[in-house]
Amino acid sequence: MKRTNTARWVESAHRWQINVQKDGVRKTFTSAKPGRTGQREANAKADAWLDEGLMSRKVKVSDAWAEYYARAQKTTGESNWRPMGSRWRTWIEPRIGSRRLESLTVQQVQDILDDALAAGRSKKTLQNLMGDLTGFFRFCRRSGWSTFVADDLRIPDGARAGERSILQPLDFTILMSVDTTLYRGRRVSDPLIHYYRLAVLTGMRPGELLGLEWDDIQGNTIHIRRAVNIYGEITRGKNDNAVRAVPLSNLAYREIDAQRRQGIPGKRVFGQVWQHYIYKRWMAYVAANNLSPCSLYELRHTFVSIAQNLPEGQLRQLVGHSKAMDTYGIYAHQVDGQGQDAAARLDGLFRRLG
Repeated sequence: MKRTNTARWVESAHRWQINVQKDGVRKTFTSAKPGRTGQREANAKADAWLDEGLMSRKVKVSDAWAEYYARAQKTTGESNWRPMGSRWRTWIEPRIGSRRLESLTVQQVQDILDDALAAGRSKKTLQNLMGDLTGFFRFCRRSGWSTFVADDLRIPDGARAGERSILQPLDFTILMSVDTTLYRGRRVSDPLIHYYRLAVLTGMRPGELLGLEWDDIQGNTIHIRRAVNIYGEITRGKNDNAVRAVPLSNLAYREIDAQRRQGIPGKRVFGQVWQHYIYKRWMAYVAANNLSPCSLYELRHTFVSIAQNLPEGQLRQLVGHSKAMDTYGIYAHQVDGQGQDAAARLDGLFRRLG
């Protein structure tokens, strides 16, 4: 911001003085030094105040995002920042990327979420977008670039949870009794069969099973200490509750024992494989054995749906949910033919389906 006046000498006060105004705020700056030195000093003080925060009024959203994203790459895992970058390119950049931070309105930012809803995106996608936006503007405020607060943003009322699938009782029976798949047109033993079965029998996340080590299994309990994400990074899991102990049912322990007999070298229970490879092999197993379409993660949904008669606190602990999560609302689905009198014990529940 350019000033249009200059400091003048005030004889009664024996000092140079200049009055300037910015954003409706008026300030006075002075210098008691004699001569032009004092005038220049008073002017410099005024100029410094006028220029304070000037950068924030010039910063474009795209430039600020670049720094925010670089910070995310340094402080979070690839499974976090890579999807964030995709959402930026798809939803945020085309709508507000070229705008200056100072010119943004809440409605312009809300339009990002509304457009995603109109395009048919799930509530989960909208929640992720909301997290990106609130985190970004928090970063901008801390950097002194903006005072924009995203507190008035909201997930549109029409947002719906994405449709989920689970294994039905017949699918479960096939999974627990058929250990073969098709590979290049031939029926062969599936070396990952115990991974699939444990996913259903324990409710563990795909990355948690992938990160499972033999030392994590003590007696009839699995101590979940880590997860391996889709990029091969080792993490402590999805949230603070992810590190937990999971008691093994007799059926689950049997699968652990069978996996041990495979003699896979190394400390990992399922060896050094990637999630995308396991997903590919699981989909081949599903097709080869005519199972209901179901993703690897939806095997976890299957567990919760089968075990939904357990006390909610106990179920939440088993699957590693925080207290704030609606475990039943998010994961529980109707299992064909499952009555309300399902036994509380997991073995009884699973044996009933099998």
